[in-house]
Amino acid sequence: MREYLMSRKTVRVVFHLVDARHGPIDEDMRIMREVGESLPKKASYVVVLTKADKNVKGASSKNQGRVARDVMENLRQTMKENGVGNAPVILTSSETKLGRDDVWRYLSLAAEL
Repeated sequence: MREYLMSRKTVRVVFHLVDARHGPIDEDMRIMREVGESLPKKASYVVVLTKADKNVKGASSKNQGRVARDVMENLRQTMKENGVGNAPVILTSSETKLGRDDVWRYLSLAAEL
């Protein structure tokens, strides 16, 4: 991935999907480290926490999802340790559509550049 990021001049945003039920695993840490070391300055890195509705009983449009505090703390610590500590985190759910508009905003910003 490092070579790809360094050689692709057109990369504007990298979305990294992490399961909100478990938080970052070893592979996520490796990806964060590589992105932290090789992402071009003009590109954005965004962590997308998926399956947020799985942490809420009876998820709905009013109660769309959440992340356990220990998962979020672990994620933020892992991000800092791997050089991507300032990256935005978007909480998402395919079931409740939570975060969909936020992801689209990053995509549209990337398309404008």
